[in-house]
Amino acid sequence: MTGRIGPGLVGEVMVPIRGGVEAFYAHPSIPDEEILVGSIIVVVEYYPPRTVYVARAAV
Repeated sequence: MTGRIGPGLVGEVMVPIRGGVEAFYAHPSIPDEEILVGSIIVVVEYYPPRTVYVARAAV
């Protein structure tokens, strides 16, 4: 993650795709969750062209 995600905030995540990395706007999949920069995430939903809903990955 390159930008903090939380209630009312749109963050940014870098997602590996087709041998490269692309930036997506990211929203929390759980409305009140805050995800900090540098966290490992899982993409839960994708909305074209560049929006994803994410959750913190269980490590």
